[in-house]
Amino acid sequence: MFKDPDFAKKLKNQKSLLLLSIPFVVYVIIFNYAPLVGWLMAFQRYKPRDGLFHSEFIGLENFRFLFRNEDFILCVRNTLAMGIINLFLGTVCPIIFAILLSEFRFNMGKKFVQTISYLPHFLSMIILTGIVFDVLSMENGTINKVLMATGLIDKPVQWLAEPKYFWWIVAFATRWKETGWDSIIYLAAITSINPDLYEAASIDGAGRMRRIWHITLPGLKPTILILLIMNVGNVLNVGFELQYLLGNDLVKSVSETIDIYVLNYGIGKGNYAIGTAAGIFKSLVSIILIVIANTSAKAMGEESLY
Repeated sequence: MFKDPDFAKKLKNQKSLLLLSIPFVVYVIIFNYAPLVGWLMAFQRYKPRDGLFHSEFIGLENFRFLFRNEDFILCVRNTLAMGIINLFLGTVCPIIFAILLSEFRFNMGKKFVQTISYLPHFLSMIILTGIVFDVLSMENGTINKVLMATGLIDKPVQWLAEPKYFWWIVAFATRWKETGWDSIIYLAAITSINPDLYEAASIDGAGRMRRIWHITLPGLKPTILILLIMNVGNVLNVGFELQYLLGNDLVKSVSETIDIYVLNYGIGKGNYAIGTAAGIFKSLVSIILIVIANTSAKAMGEESLY
């Protein structure tokens, strides 16, 4: 490959871009790959005083402890459940929102809605948590007031004290925050669809819903599949801020995620080896899910990452 004159010519033509990319490559190596040396802790009985290269090597013992630990299994269940809910809503809601915006004909109103929908993305989790607490409050919460006014409930509900509601509260809070932002890429994909297709469909008598079904959605299909494959790999990356801040002893059985487990064991109890092993498990599962999703898409002749 390197002896190919065409390759050498392309390399020379792209010299400026390659030079510009060097700082970013160095950044990734330093902050993304160099810290992977710390994974050694997962295979050691790590003690800070002994250091990373002098702690006792114990093989897979930390991983055996994890899979025998009921708290960790519970965290995996909670993380997986919230991840699946978020994957579904995180795919469907931005698509629907982007289609609705694309069908909005009043340009000024469309820009206003877009701007308003993007703003929650820039809120910190602390602010988002405060909003959730206010909306779900028993005393003055909007949800309780509306439900009582419509006669759907007789007395205020303690939403954050009921385990059965917790996963959905987290999911809808996340969607409120991210739907507008996540819809940007779908809006960009919709603008790339040939307008002549819509015009031809209108001439043939197709209504708005049929144009969406037969033109917009097929046009979005490659984008949806690529993002879906990437999001499948993030199904365990549900975070910990929202769950940690909204959680309490009453919902502990459904609120703790793998990241919270890593925080509690890795930092709270000083058991860095167990925390590292849990992090490796999550990364390994994410890689496997991406490979499976990508292979499946490729086998079906659809768009894939590689």
